[in-house]
Amino acid sequence: MAYNFLPCDRNQAYLLPPSLRDWLPDGHLAWFVLDAVEQLDLQPLYARYRSDGIGNTAFNPTMMVALLIYAYCTGERSSRRIERSCESDVAYRVVAANQVPDHTTLSRFRKDNERHLKGLFLAILRLCAEAGLVKLGVVSLDGTKMKACQERLEREQEQAREAQREKINERENKEKETGKTPRGRKPKSPDEVSDETAKANVTDPESRIVKTRKGYEQGYNAQTVVTKEQIILAADVTSQENDQKQLHPMLEQAESNRRATAIEEKLGVALADAGYCSDENLTTKPSGDVELLVATKKDWKQRQALKEPPRPAPMTAALSATESMEQKLLTQRGRALYKLRGQTVEPVFGQIKSCRGIVRFVRRGLEAARGEWLFICTTHNILKLWRSGQAAWV
Repeated sequence: MAYNFLPCDRNQAYLLPPSLRDWLPDGHLAWFVLDAVEQLDLQPLYARYRSDGIGNTAFNPTMMVALLIYAYCTGERSSRRIERSCESDVAYRVVAANQVPDHTTLSRFRKDNERHLKGLFLAILRLCAEAGLVKLGVVSLDGTKMKACQERLEREQEQAREAQREKINERENKEKETGKTPRGRKPKSPDEVSDETAKANVTDPESRIVKTRKGYEQGYNAQTVVTKEQIILAADVTSQENDQKQLHPMLEQAESNRRATAIEEKLGVALADAGYCSDENLTTKPSGDVELLVATKKDWKQRQALKEPPRPAPMTAALSATESMEQKLLTQRGRALYKLRGQTVEPVFGQIKSCRGIVRFVRRGLEAARGEWLFICTTHNILKLWRSGQAAWV
């Protein structure tokens, strides 16, 4: 009996079509990234290279930018894994034009061109605006905690936990043998010792112990201003755990980016959770004369309050700024607008952290983390532009 199988001959001349254009289907993200990079002005990247052709050969900066953008879009930021992907992954081979930059070259390029890579954020935002994706009637502001680059610290923490487990086991065994409780203070738990190690041995001194829903971790506070269509309008990183001081600086950056990208529509309403609420924030005039709608209570309390019947707009002038905002949120208009916050900025963090798996920075230091976060947000906007199918050059 002869089986009707497709041929499987690994000695044939070509396992892939001879032309790179036939390796991936039309509409693949790799092709979109390459087309998007062609729309960018990358000439400043060439300034550090000799134009007379003398010296060692170097990888084309345009290819390197496209490779980093594609890698970040797919959630890959490890230079070593990007190098391996250039050897084994068809899409990476297409983007890299069958070249394989080693991990040292990739890491050095990312570090040496940090300032230029930051500038890509505005360039991609401009492309999103040209595609009609940037609507500024309602924007949302929020922050998320990102882990710092702490691989050595994590090893030290695990070593401290293991040593403490051995100490506890030794004490328990001694108690069983003698039938008596050993003298002295009871040893701390392995997790308590690990926490002390985290505070005492910091490999990124500019990062801080920040509170998350899962507890405390060493990291940074990453901020974004997002449109209703989930396009990131502004992005920054701070070592301050509290969001309160970030409200007006982030709105100022959003207004500055709007002007820099020649977006005519002005910011309308800015939505923010209770972490940004203070009388000072609510009485300070925002940049661009945007209207503020800031929660005055924690999320679960705010949701509970929104279940109550709508109230009329406040008529008294005796209320504080926070009390006036609380009344404003409970009006029918305030309720409808504030509900949009959960549909705009929170999904963006989910797409970055859960879908792409980007939960920590791979570079150390506040400025390096800031540059990386801006590049992460740049690739987020590229993905939004790709999925919209509305790129102006397509």
